[in-house]
Amino acid sequence: MGTEVTLKMGGVCIDWSKNGPGNDHGQLFQSHHQKRVTCDQLDYSYPDLPSEFVASMERSMCALLKDVFPRLELLGFTLEAVREQYDSYVSEWEETLYRILEAEEAELIGSFLSFDEFCEFVKSHPLKALDGSYDSKFVMTEQFVNDPRTSKVPVNINNLAYSETSLFGALVGFLHPYAVLRVCAECEENLDSEILWNWGPVVEEGYAEEADFQPGAGRKHAFLIATEGSSDVHIIKHALHLLKPEIEDFFRFIDVSESHPFPGTGGLVKFADGLIKIDIQNNVIFVFDNDAEGYEAYLKITRMPLLANMRVMLLPELKAFESFLTKGPGGESMADINKRAAAIECYLDLTISGYPQAKVVWTTYKKDLNAYHGALEHKESYARDFFKQTDKSILNGDYDTSKLSALLDALIQECFAIGKISAQEYG
Repeated sequence: MGTEVTLKMGGVCIDWSKNGPGNDHGQLFQSHHQKRVTCDQLDYSYPDLPSEFVASMERSMCALLKDVFPRLELLGFTLEAVREQYDSYVSEWEETLYRILEAEEAELIGSFLSFDEFCEFVKSHPLKALDGSYDSKFVMTEQFVNDPRTSKVPVNINNLAYSETSLFGALVGFLHPYAVLRVCAECEENLDSEILWNWGPVVEEGYAEEADFQPGAGRKHAFLIATEGSSDVHIIKHALHLLKPEIEDFFRFIDVSESHPFPGTGGLVKFADGLIKIDIQNNVIFVFDNDAEGYEAYLKITRMPLLANMRVMLLPELKAFESFLTKGPGGESMADINKRAAAIECYLDLTISGYPQAKVVWTTYKKDLNAYHGALEHKESYARDFFKQTDKSILNGDYDTSKLSALLDALIQECFAIGKISAQEYG
C-alpha cells in the first residue's frame, strides 16, 4: 500500500505523495505550526504502541486557512492569478474535447463554469458540510446531484470518489493545490478549516529526512528588501513583526548590524545596477523614501532594465502628507510633502507627549525635480518611541499605525507582482 505524505484542507486531500517527501509545502507554515496531529495511517487500536513511534508518526504542520491565506498571496496565488490558471485550463480542456469528439457531440457538453461561477460553486459547498465517511460504493450525494453546476466543472470525476470530501477534492483538484486553497478561502465558513501537512509517516519509514520538512519561506520565495538607510530596515522589520507577523518570515533585509553597505540613494542605485548585471536570482524590492532625493533615485531605477524578479517602489503618497507643517526661509506654512520630504519616520505616530507638532524643515533644492527636499525634525525621537511599541500597545490602539499599515500594504502589493510571475511556473 505504501506510506503517504499528505496535504489536507478540512479533511479534503489536495496533494499527496507515496514513499517519498513529495512537494515541499513548508512555505505555507511558520515554526509555531509544527504540531503532533492524529495520523490516519496509524492503527491506534494496536496494542502496546511505543509512545516514541506514535509521536514520530504524528509529526505534522497544521494551521488554519485564515492564517495560510496571506501567505498564499505572497506565493503568487492571488485571486486574479488563479483566475488566469483556471481560464487557461478550461481552454485546454475544451480544445482536447473537440479533438477527441465529433463536433455535434462536443456541442452537447455545454459550456463550462466561468471562473466566477466556479468560485460560487465552491462557496456553496463549505468544507464543514462535507461527509468524509469512507464508502467503497459511494454514489454522488444530493447536494451535488441537485446542483446543475457539478456537471459543468471542467474535470472528469468518474470513479474518483469514495466520500463527499474525496468527491469535492476531485472536483477542484485540477487546479494547483495552492489555487484550491485560495479559492476555498473565498468562503468565509472555510477560513477556520485546518490545513494539515502530515509528514511523520514517510520520515518514520525512512523514505525522507526530517530536514525535508522545514516551515517558513525559503530563499526561493522570500523577498530581499533593499532600502536607502539603516533606519528604514529597522522600522520596516519592526512594523512587520507588530502588524504582519503571519508573513514576516517572507522578508529578508540587507545586514545593517554594523553599517549600511550601500548607504544613501546613490549607493542603492549603484547596488540595483550591479544586481541587474549579475542577473541576481533572488526576489528584490528597492524601497525609497517618499521625498525629493528618494523620488529622484526611484526615477533612475525605473529607467533600468529591471529583471522579472525585481521591483522598485517609493513609499506611498498619503493624504495625511498633503497638508503638513513645514519651515523654510519664508517661515512656517502648511505644504504637501509627498515626493518632497516624507521619509520613513513620517509614517510613524508623530504625536509624542512633550514634543511640538511634527514639522519638516526644507533643506536642499533639487534642480532636476524643481522641488525642495526636506527633513523631519526630531525623527530619531519618533523612531525610538516606535521601537518601544509592543503587541499589547498596538492591540490596545495606543499607537497610530495607519500610515505604517499603508506602507506595508504598498510593499506587499509589489511582492504580489513578483509572486504572480513565480506562480506561473506551477501551471
